Amino acid sequence: MKPDGSNGLKILALDLDDTLLHSDLSISYRTRNAIRQIAQMGVTVVLASGRVYAAMDRFSRLLGLHERPGYLICNNGALILETHTGNIAYEAKLDKETILAVCNLADAEGFALQIYDNDIMCVSRLNEYSDIDQKTIGLRQVVVENFKDMVGDSCYKLIIPGDPELLKYMEIIIRIYLGQNLTLFTSRPYFLELTPGDTDKGTALAKVAEILKVRREQTMAIGDSMNDEAMIRWAGIGVAMVNGDERIKSMADLVTEHTNDEDGVAEVIEKYFSIKTVTKNEQKEGIANE
Repeated sequence: MKPDGSNGLKILALDLDDTLLHSDLSISYRTRNAIRQIAQMGVTVVLASGRVYAAMDRFSRLLGLHERPGYLICNNGALILETHTGNIAYEAKLDKETILAVCNLADAEGFALQIYDNDIMCVSRLNEYSDIDQKTIGLRQVVVENFKDMVGDSCYKLIIPGDPELLKYMEIIIRIYLGQNLTLFTSRPYFLELTPGDTDKGTALAKVAEILKVRREQTMAIGDSMNDEAMIRWAGIGVAMVNGDERIKSMADLVTEHTNDEDGVAEVIEKYFSIKTVTKNEQKEGIANE
């Protein structure tokens, strides 16, 4: 499929970690070049992540998305922001009753809790899994003794960090007691994330398409993990990274040939938008030969 008028792809939604980003959290020159080219062609590039805005903004700016109208899907779909204005296009929050119920269940089962407050990562107690997250997203970590009081009346999402095998049982418990009020998924094996019911990257992508008056079949989404399932299923073309979860690969329309560290996103863009990109070294060589 090529962007040839009304039948072409007009929205490209990209997950960040283990998809767009290399393992060292960089974005290659080749991929940046490919994204800038399709943006100039009129394609809206949407970054969709479980990350909070503060942990996404630098990547948005690196790609030049703040220079033109576009959208960031944050908190796994609970918040949608305009890239060029920072204005909120949509938001959904957990209510106080649900928050307290989750906190009580987590406490009873011996799990820590985690929440993001702007550019601070707040945890109910220190744990190895939140430490990993801190190193990944680069936010300051703070231990909050009165965690329930700190969360307040509402929040975009709650995270329960813990041993992957034990989290499976915790998810079952929460689904039994609160499942109708929540969307649950594992963004990473050691993170059980909870957002408002009927809120995920897929519903958020659908809202962005509605705002832009773009048809579903004119959208593409690329991801690697179970929190990408909804947008990969909803998009006209759902793409899974070859380094992704086997369940995601089984449901996608296609799987990349290359990993996130091998520019799998650039591979897909070059193929479906018929563009040619170069690496930074190739660009330097070209300039040297002129």
